[in-house]
Amino acid sequence: MSAILASLIPTFLIIATGWLCRATNFVSEQHWAGLERATYVIFFPALIIDTLSRADLSSVPVLGVGGALIGAILTMAALVLALRPVLERRLGIDGPSFTSIFQGATRWNTFVGLAVAGSLFGQRGIALIAVAIAAMVPLLNLLAFYVFIRFAGRPRQSPWDILRSFLTNPFIWSCAVGLVLNVLAPPLPKPIAGYIEVVGRAALAAGLLIVGAGLDIRRLASPGLPHVLAAGLKLILMPIIAVTFAGFIGVTGSDVTVTIIAASVPSASAAYVLARQMGGNASLMAEILTLQTLLALASMPLMISLLS
Repeated sequence: MSAILASLIPTFLIIATGWLCRATNFVSEQHWAGLERATYVIFFPALIIDTLSRADLSSVPVLGVGGALIGAILTMAALVLALRPVLERRLGIDGPSFTSIFQGATRWNTFVGLAVAGSLFGQRGIALIAVAIAAMVPLLNLLAFYVFIRFAGRPRQSPWDILRSFLTNPFIWSCAVGLVLNVLAPPLPKPIAGYIEVVGRAALAAGLLIVGAGLDIRRLASPGLPHVLAAGLKLILMPIIAVTFAGFIGVTGSDVTVTIIAASVPSASAAYVLARQMGGNASLMAEILTLQTLLALASMPLMISLLS
């Protein structure tokens, strides 16, 4: 319980700091745009490369944990896509807003997962979260890319354009680089490894500050159905689906707990950056992220206790 709270409370405070910097105009609009770009292209990829390249993947059930999380993501994605016609007809939720609900229901906060799993299970927890990164990040970005093209009014693209955009996505190529370094390459020279590690550390603060900067507190004070729906699907249903798949596959012990942690964390701050980059409803995305982070203070301990 204390490890979970220790990870989530600072996360929420950093989001609040970003909001305060934007509300007081301490950081101007053009500076936020530059920070968003640097976070998306440099900081997040460095974090993924650093985590995957150093993880001891041979000591953990890669197929079990990875398979359970992939199964949970695909199930949740299918459910949210099936709800799309109802959300549009009955509630008037447009395409860009739907992309925020989709991301809020499916994506995960790598930073919180790393912090909580590392605090509870040490290096084994970190290695299992690295498995989760390799399993979830490419799939989630592929699904998000499809949803943005389909529902956010993005121009239609040829198959080659879609493939090229997917392969050049920073989250995709950074996963590939991290896995190649882990499996095939010798350890990086210390100056290079240190450089990647330091740059990756910047992703946590920068990503959460950007989320706070896009937050509209007045709308968050009265959350609507999109907020509640995304929070319920992500914080409650997703870990239930993941632990069900884990049970079928045969994952046991602390490995199940880490699977629950990976599935029950709030959605990723990168979702806001992606919404800004690809035409989603970025303000709604920021509100969903902040609400989920606040609710996760209670939901994560509850889900871990009930499902483990």
